[in-house]
Order: sequence, then C-alpha cells, then structure tokens
Amino acid sequence: MKLDELKPAQTNKTRTRVGRGIGSGLGKTSGRGHKGQKARSGGGVRRGFEGGQTPLYRRLPKRGFTNIHAKDYTEVTLTMLNKATTDEVTAESLIKDGIISKEKDGIVILATGKLEKKLTVKAVRFTKAAKEKIEALGGKAEVI
Repeated sequence: MKLDELKPAQTNKTRTRVGRGIGSGLGKTSGRGHKGQKARSGGGVRRGFEGGQTPLYRRLPKRGFTNIHAKDYTEVTLTMLNKATTDEVTAESLIKDGIISKEKDGIVILATGKLEKKLTVKAVRFTKAAKEKIEALGGKAEVI
C-alpha cells in the first residue's frame, strides 16, 4: 500500500428523516422550533441579510472597477517552450504536451529563460526580447 492509494473509510451513516413521530427525536416541528420566519415553508432570509441592519457589502466603501474588455492571456516562457515536442508551436500543441492547461484569450510569449532549439511559434503576442531570442536561433515568431 502506498500513500496515494489510501482512501477514506466508508461511512454507513443514514440520512436523518425528520417529521417521523416523537420517538425519532425530530418529530412534530422537525427541528425548526415554534413559529417564526425560519419555521415556515419557504421561509428564511437571503444571503447577506443582517436582520434589517445595513449589510456589510453596503457599509464598505467601493473602490476601483473591473474592465470588462480586459484580455487575460496565458503566459508562456522560453523555458517552457523547450518542452515542446513539435517544431511548430501553437496553443493546441502546448495543451497537448501538457505545458499549459488553458488558452484563455490567447498566448503571450515571454523572454524568461533560454531557448535551446529552433521553433516556429504562433501566438497572439510576443515580447520584443522573446521575438529576438526565437529569431536568433533561426526560428520564426508568427503573430496570429
């Protein structure tokens, strides 16, 4: 047996059945108590409700904004490109090789590290230094 083969012990706890007589311990009011908003069917309060007091999300000051047009690129370094199995590197080939997990809004190539082989790289953006390093080895940096 190895640590990665361990599994939690199987539980045999049955679901609590409420409203099944006084002998069950959860009969009559079914653990809801007597009357009140939380005792009624469909009763209860929404998320963030504080009993009529101004809720925390309204008391705190609001700062900044979220740009809905901002692009979220997947960053790929030259060191990561060394692990590529094909000569033509695209988003699909990087996902297939397990170098990245998602493409997001495109791929940007960064100049971090050292490239060791000639590659044709297709990406949305390249940093200036990354483009120079790829082309210094005789490769191509193609903007999609």
